Amino acid sequence: MSTSNYFPATAMPDGDWWSALWPDPQAVLQQLGLQAGQSVVDLCCGDGHFTVPLAHLVGPKGRVIALDMDLQMLQTAQDRMQRQGPGFAADTCSWIQGDAYRIDEQIAEKVDVVLMANTFHGVPDKQALAQAVNRALKPQGRFVLINWHAVAREQTTVLGQPRGPKTEMRLSPDDICQILALVGYEPENIIDLLPWHHGTVFRLAKRP
Repeated sequence: MSTSNYFPATAMPDGDWWSALWPDPQAVLQQLGLQAGQSVVDLCCGDGHFTVPLAHLVGPKGRVIALDMDLQMLQTAQDRMQRQGPGFAADTCSWIQGDAYRIDEQIAEKVDVVLMANTFHGVPDKQALAQAVNRALKPQGRFVLINWHAVAREQTTVLGQPRGPKTEMRLSPDDICQILALVGYEPENIIDLLPWHHGTVFRLAKRP
């Protein structure tokens, strides 16, 4: 997404094909188990395509923290929230310009869920990021990842063109499970997010 300076092949796409790819982001979040009342970090939030429906979903008793290193993208997400978000978002949403590797240092309290959409494939040090997320989560917290299926890029066409990261950067659910197992996570759910993505939900098995 917008962390391209740190994370290769994760630049925020243009809005037309992003909307074509995710026409109902709130339904995707519900499939992944997000629910009312939760505190959630939208890590590398980009332009807020998932942040706004997340605010609607967690409701007035929940909390959304949007974190991105790109100040322009963060401002775009805030503007989108003002236009499309619920009225209570001014009280329940906060915005942090920061480094994803330091998520645990930049939020005031531990959260129920950390969501990361279409970015994990480009993280150079995936274990370091996962450890920082680990420290940011409550003991019963969840790390939720949305990733492209590990198929050839030529097969993932959106609006008539191949989209997404290079084939060699793509991660299967098994790949992600192996990486996260090394830092204390175990898979809770793996969901096929048609047509081109999968969602993996992890819980903390132990503190490394």
